[in-house]
Amino acid sequence: MTSYKSARLYIIGAGFAGQTLAREIKAKEIFGEVVAFLDDDPAKIGHSIEGVPVLGPIKDVARLLRMNPADEAIIAIPSASREYLRELYQILKKAGFEKIRILPGISQIIEGDAHLIQTRSIDPQDLLGRTPVAIGLKESLSYLRGKRVLVTGAGGSIGSELCRQLLSGGAQRLYLLGHGENSIYQIDRELRLLQEEGVGEKATIVPIIGDLKDETYVDYIIGKLKVDVIFHAAAYKHVPMMEENPVAAIENNVFGTENLVKAARKYAVKRFVLISTDKAVDPVSVYGASKFLCEQLVLSASQEGGSHFMVVRFGNVLGSRGSIMPLFQKQIEKGGPVTVTHPEARRWFMTIPEACSLVLKAGGVGENGKLYLLDMGEPVKIRELAEQMIRFYGFEPDREIKIEYIGLRPGERLDERLWSEEEIPVETEYPRIRRVERKEAPLVDLPKLLEGLRPICRFDPSQANQYRDKVLLRRLLHDFIPTVIIPKDEHNN
Repeated sequence: MTSYKSARLYIIGAGFAGQTLAREIKAKEIFGEVVAFLDDDPAKIGHSIEGVPVLGPIKDVARLLRMNPADEAIIAIPSASREYLRELYQILKKAGFEKIRILPGISQIIEGDAHLIQTRSIDPQDLLGRTPVAIGLKESLSYLRGKRVLVTGAGGSIGSELCRQLLSGGAQRLYLLGHGENSIYQIDRELRLLQEEGVGEKATIVPIIGDLKDETYVDYIIGKLKVDVIFHAAAYKHVPMMEENPVAAIENNVFGTENLVKAARKYAVKRFVLISTDKAVDPVSVYGASKFLCEQLVLSASQEGGSHFMVVRFGNVLGSRGSIMPLFQKQIEKGGPVTVTHPEARRWFMTIPEACSLVLKAGGVGENGKLYLLDMGEPVKIRELAEQMIRFYGFEPDREIKIEYIGLRPGERLDERLWSEEEIPVETEYPRIRRVERKEAPLVDLPKLLEGLRPICRFDPSQANQYRDKVLLRRLLHDFIPTVIIPKDEHNN
């Protein structure tokens, strides 16, 4: 096995990012030796950059390797399209590279230096879907400079990526709030390491362990920290699991959000951004209903004045914890089958970095009391995504790795929608960010519904018989939000 120190490296791309990486590798030595740049630019091929030869064109890499061997390739072309990356990956794999690393997308480093610590092994999410929009982070995050910023669910897939990108924002303090000790430890450690390596700016990072369901604690922490901006990404989100645990979904997502909104209003938090989901549109599941109610809580708070409360809604993200891509990967590694709910099931997909860049942008330009949609492009059949992933790992779908259809799970539907019939998406001046206008206000009596749900989620001696009654909870949701489906086995209870 090749050690780090003896590794011979090709850097694919002899531009600014590639040159920055080469200098860093040379300075630290322990990460191996850059033996060549690989590029398609005729003006660069045949020349040297700081003593490192530039070889090319890239399609000839197999021939070039025979003359100038290497163990590993690092793709340093942050502006590369998905189509180009797919082509490049196939060329490098066929040439014999077993280890291929990649820099993060352009949204993360377009205005900053590339660093070796940012590289990671290439995976399917780098190659699937559309090319992300380029967001200049420093410009987009200027509204956060010198501010105290809190991210809830900071250890989750969305929350942790928000934190990584927030390093570029010039925030005075970055608070990482979550109830999972391990996940908060991991993102805290990662951010500090990134800072040590020169990524981002020197915000003070503060990890915080706490539960949004604890109203007293939430009030205390928001007041004590003097928070300026909140990005609320914390939520229970796994649809089938929340169908099995509907009380937990409402207790955590809805009443946790209510606690946070109350505290934000009380202590005059300047901006509050809720991360929402397409499953909140005409919700059929308890999870979807919980996020719909979260939207209403935040938008209702905007009417009080003094602060900016807004919602950003989007669909599925590629590679999030517990999503289908990690599941497909594990199934492929075991030799299959890869399980898909339905051959016609479709979902929108966006990369986590792109979604977070757009959330942060919307947080700065968004208006109080508005709901924003991220343009997800065209929906993708999950079956096609499974086929692409199988091919990524070098297998033929249905011949070497079988695809098995298991039927829709509780709370799922064939297609998701980003807006309802009562909502009108309006283009904004910002790429891939739309504003939602409503034909009419939602007909849900929010205070009355919350009053009915409260004794189910929080023990009240005067209504002790209602505590944790999931059948009653689901019926209440259905009464106020008729699209919510009551399972067949609960109809007769």
